[in-house]
Amino acid sequence: MSKLPFSGRRSGVLLHPTSLPQPGGIAGAARHFVDFLADSGFGVWQVLPLGPTHADGSPYLCLSSHAGNPDLIDRRAAAEHLRLDPPNGGRAAVVQALWSAFAERASDSDRQSFAQFKADNAHWLDEYALFRALRTEQGETHWCTWPVPLRQRDPQALAAARDRLQSAIERCRFEQFLFDGQWQALRAHAAARDVLLFGDLPIFVDHDSADVWCEQRFFQLDPNGQPTAVAGVPPDYFSETGQRWGNPLYAWEPMEQDGFSWWQERVATQLRHCDLLRIDHFRGFAACWEIPANEPTAVGGHWVKSPGAALLESLQARFPSLPVIAEDLGTITPDVVELQQRFELPGMKVLQFAFDGSASNPYLPHNHLINSVVYTGTHDNDTSCGWFNSLDSGVRQRVLDYLGQPSEHMPWPLVRAALASVAQLAIIPMQDLLGLDSEARMNRPGTVGENWAWRFDWSQVDPRLASQLRHLNGLYGRR
Repeated sequence: MSKLPFSGRRSGVLLHPTSLPQPGGIAGAARHFVDFLADSGFGVWQVLPLGPTHADGSPYLCLSSHAGNPDLIDRRAAAEHLRLDPPNGGRAAVVQALWSAFAERASDSDRQSFAQFKADNAHWLDEYALFRALRTEQGETHWCTWPVPLRQRDPQALAAARDRLQSAIERCRFEQFLFDGQWQALRAHAAARDVLLFGDLPIFVDHDSADVWCEQRFFQLDPNGQPTAVAGVPPDYFSETGQRWGNPLYAWEPMEQDGFSWWQERVATQLRHCDLLRIDHFRGFAACWEIPANEPTAVGGHWVKSPGAALLESLQARFPSLPVIAEDLGTITPDVVELQQRFELPGMKVLQFAFDGSASNPYLPHNHLINSVVYTGTHDNDTSCGWFNSLDSGVRQRVLDYLGQPSEHMPWPLVRAALASVAQLAIIPMQDLLGLDSEARMNRPGTVGENWAWRFDWSQVDPRLASQLRHLNGLYGRR
């Protein structure tokens, strides 16, 4: 089923837009990064989920799986388009200033574009804008704590809310219009430079989201809207007690009876944003680690089968050339492998997982498959320099022996190994291209606090780096 939207061998860089240099945004800063990728011989930019985040900034716990993160809007570019001085203040104040300027001086063409955007996206935008307006009215609290008529979506309560919050709802729609316009312009610029955008689709959504509030029937919730079972993973490489993510698990039967339309709309939105998608935690399509909601850790969970084949068949019918890559890391059982092979989904090969001493380790380059994506590390890993420096001397020697006792310093031997792999696509985190240590790590799974905040600065980029990378990509036949 899955077909990558390119032929031959490609390479790319993993960098979330929040890690772009300041001043950030998906206009100037992102276009500059696309140009850097193209000049360096890369043909793919991989990002994390693009949705609006909670205060912790995690892109895997978003307020919506359809909406864009308004923090990524290039406010300066939006102000210039509206012939407005760059507004100061927080995001709400800036959006209000932009909205007021739009209402006063937008061209007929811009007004028509806004009306068309609202019509095309009404199936998710209207409810999301209402959710955000209500959330603000309720002091940014979880929807489970709202008054019962709002929590249970009483039609009269919702109609009254739409009336009294009309201005805030329209402003939220406008905010999404700005994001969409800038993102589509970025995607067009990337296409002009022959750079594909590679998105990320989390298998689960956050409990405190428009997705769950709007479609409570599709989740395992009690009458008060609280989860009865939550998602996570069993003890693994990252944690002795596993990971208790806390996302509510799906009520698969109602989803299947509805023809998986909820999933189809999610995927349609993401394919509007990106050229190919990674399904995060793909193994959940075979079975999910179900943790009773009252359990404090993931240890007490158990595997429960998912209707992954039926879901993928429905997606295949809607998107015949669905460009999907399976995140097949962690506990992979035969049913996961069978599902992945049945739909011919490329998997992931992470070099930092390769050196356990076994020559049969599937992450070692000599065991890679063409239909796969190789990484030095992911957003959940340490940087390659940090990883290598943390190894004991014996493992470090094994790595160097396998890589041919290279004279180059880390991470370049690992970068070369990824680019030389037979895998059709190679992805290098930006931190590795900059040779950064553990301080530049993006996320430490199972922890809260200082995650998702790393940014790079153009002063860290050697002027010769693009030429060096273009040479390496050409040397290994990648684009």
